[in-house]
Amino acid sequence: MSDSSGINKNFRRKKRQFRSVTELVELILTGDRTALSEAITIVESSLTQDQDKAADLLNQITPYTGNALRIGITGVPGVGKSTFIESYGNYLIKEQKKKVAVLAVDPSSQRSGGSILGDKTRMESLVTQTNAFVRPSPAGTTLGGVAQKTRECMMLCEAAGFDVILIETVGVGQSEIAVKSMVDYFLLLMLAGAGDELQGIKRGIMEMADSILITKADGENVAAAERAQRSYKNALHLFPMNENQWTPTVQICSSIEERGISDLHQTVESFFNHCTVNGWLNHNRKEQAVDWFKEKINHDLFEHVQRNDRLRQLMNDLIAQIENGEVSSYSAALSFIKALNW
Repeated sequence: MSDSSGINKNFRRKKRQFRSVTELVELILTGDRTALSEAITIVESSLTQDQDKAADLLNQITPYTGNALRIGITGVPGVGKSTFIESYGNYLIKEQKKKVAVLAVDPSSQRSGGSILGDKTRMESLVTQTNAFVRPSPAGTTLGGVAQKTRECMMLCEAAGFDVILIETVGVGQSEIAVKSMVDYFLLLMLAGAGDELQGIKRGIMEMADSILITKADGENVAAAERAQRSYKNALHLFPMNENQWTPTVQICSSIEERGISDLHQTVESFFNHCTVNGWLNHNRKEQAVDWFKEKINHDLFEHVQRNDRLRQLMNDLIAQIENGEVSSYSAALSFIKALNW
């Protein structure tokens, strides 16, 4: 006979613990990891009943945000993003005495919507650090290589007292530059010795990079990494100066040998000192907050349409007309906007 009491105990143990927003905020400000994880679950939730709670939560923690270094990290698949982040994160914790949060976005299947969320298994030593917090999230259908609620998660981590927020994107593509809109420092990881050093990378993403880091510069790859470094430096000279008036750097590193990590961090510190003094950091964050607001409106308006039976049916009807060649996409969009009765 099965032990039903044991099953009930397991069920109760796994049952989600609900706290009030005030309780959550108080715990988050003390650095409580369980409360932070619960808060992130709330802001990532698509349930209607969680949205008001998420809004209240974010309003209350906003005064305690903005003190962390926000760093976005991207690169082609296989460049070693997770290995680098683990090495850099451990360096920040051990050598710089920083608290580090990693928001790692895993690609989702466009067919099933599933995601492996394997970053915690790839960062085995980092996740054991007391002053580290690693949170993998699925990218879902969001463009830009970041999850829908990455910005909100970043704010919660800042309120919890983390000094550095590392945001790992799913990889380089036309939409990957979206991460630039939520971070201060944009780091592009590149491989050496893969043929033409400038092949396969979009000029746009290079123009937005504050630093390029050639990874896996160890063993026989050192010479190739140094050649790639010279190539990228020459290429960057052709690009116009960024708005922040910072001259992008090109460096090499070996994550497994932990070489070049401290040099990169010196560059990161120089960047933040430079952009704080010239006022760009504060100006950029204000612009990002406004863009964030506009993006949220766009997203929520579409969600509202999907939940409204009349509007959803109208959209489906117009889509059918477009597919049948009865109306242009432009005209159908105008018809839909007029139907909103604004």
